[in-house]
Amino acid sequence: MATDELAQKLQRRLLLEESGPEPAPGGEEAAAGWASGPAGQEEEGRSSMLASADSELGAKLSRRQDINEGMAQPRQAKVFNPYTEFKEFSRRQIKDMEQMFRLYDSGKDGYIDLMELKLMMEKLGAPQTHLGLKNMIKEVDEDFDGKLSFREFLLIFHKAAAGELEEDSGLMTLAKLSEIDVSTEGVKGAKNFFEAKVQALSSASKFEAEIKAEQDERKREEEEKKHRRAAFRELKSAFSQ
Repeated sequence: MATDELAQKLQRRLLLEESGPEPAPGGEEAAAGWASGPAGQEEEGRSSMLASADSELGAKLSRRQDINEGMAQPRQAKVFNPYTEFKEFSRRQIKDMEQMFRLYDSGKDGYIDLMELKLMMEKLGAPQTHLGLKNMIKEVDEDFDGKLSFREFLLIFHKAAAGELEEDSGLMTLAKLSEIDVSTEGVKGAKNFFEAKVQALSSASKFEAEIKAEQDERKREEEEKKHRRAAFRELKSAFSQ
């Protein structure tokens, strides 16, 4: 459908160019004067824009034809999977970091920008200068967009675990001050996140064990819900008699 529409637009433009512009009223002299005036300059600008649009349409049409004929592959966005890319962290660690990322992503756009990072460091009790914040982002900003994606946020802890951060850098400070909630990790939650959790894991067996633990936890929660419902029904029945 899109291919047919592009082809029709391109064909119409080619027909217009082949037919040529209409002569200006008043003969060749008037036409020359018209072409050299503001209107002529406007027409030249319009022609330039049309030529650029034609080129773009032609390129899109050519690529679509190559894809249809199997000579090119459609562009696909790379899917980011933190559990497979950052195998040194457990599923619980990554979920904790994701929760922290979402907490400070106040714009809910999937990024932590300069002002959001400023607020984060202030909340952690380690405020940074404007230049310091920019340098923090720059150190892990792989796409040079001036803000942190979740993957780039995980890179902070990856670099900290690998010893790739300066001890007095802003990113190392962020890693050291980020703590795990006690309710999710027991007594370990009271310890510093970096000191308590950053460690090398045997990913395959650990990953499977964590999946099973999550499934068991869901089953336990379902059982508790069933027991609560049964108790409520018994209580309701006792009052209705």
